[in-house]
Amino acid sequence: MKTMIYYPFILMTAFILYSCGVNDSFHVIDTTPPAPPTGIAVLNGDNRVDLNWNQNYEDDLAGYNVYYSDSYNGRYTLIGSTNTNSFVDYDAANGNTYYYAVTAYDYNGNESDLSHDVIYATPRPEGYDQSIFDFHRYPDLSGYTFNDYSVVPYNDQSTDFFFGTYSNADSIMVWFDSDIQDMGPTQDIYDIPFAPTSGWSPDKSEVAIPGHTYVIWTWDNHYAKVRISNMVSNRIVFDWSFQLVEGDRQLKPRQSPGERKELTRPFSGTADIVTK
Repeated sequence: MKTMIYYPFILMTAFILYSCGVNDSFHVIDTTPPAPPTGIAVLNGDNRVDLNWNQNYEDDLAGYNVYYSDSYNGRYTLIGSTNTNSFVDYDAANGNTYYYAVTAYDYNGNESDLSHDVIYATPRPEGYDQSIFDFHRYPDLSGYTFNDYSVVPYNDQSTDFFFGTYSNADSIMVWFDSDIQDMGPTQDIYDIPFAPTSGWSPDKSEVAIPGHTYVIWTWDNHYAKVRISNMVSNRIVFDWSFQLVEGDRQLKPRQSPGERKELTRPFSGTADIVTK
């Protein structure tokens, strides 16, 4: 419920004016901010982060402010405003981790506390419709490296995975210093949020199946996922994403609200919009 404050001198003035035959209205001062937004979620993309949250339903809601920080308990900087319950951070850089918080504000300039959800994202590069070929027939076009996102020979030192026939089956394979796991059928490249901690293929290969996503643990301790979108004779077509941060298992990712904590409000009043 809105808090209404009536100042004594305003009441006295109104009484005097009324006694003199002058009609005037009282001023009702609204000092109650909207509730902090809830249900914050992020979609971790390529040099961008998409945010959305549950809509507030206050009658005087005017919009939302979006903030980021380099740490959960750090100082949060305003990066933009919106009158819908979604926002895209186009200034997010691949390989950097960002913590996000959202506030709601009303038409009187009252702003809520920062949202309490622990929400972060580490943008990472991704690619689509890449092809590699069976290493038995096209050895120079059968491997792929995430070093520079390019097709390389299957036996190149930089190869992260390659394709070909193995044990009488079309297979996607890695070398002895890497690991691979078939994560099963997925709708798209975004369906696998984190790399697994166990279950890696003991023989470093998985049967290549269109519609399946495979997680790869590279020789230099990075994680990637590869989704086969199509497979024709001697060739697979795939989409991929690669986490630039060493050891970071976050691959996707739509992150649902996690642990809830109180954030320290970084300011009172308005702040300038800045970019990273």
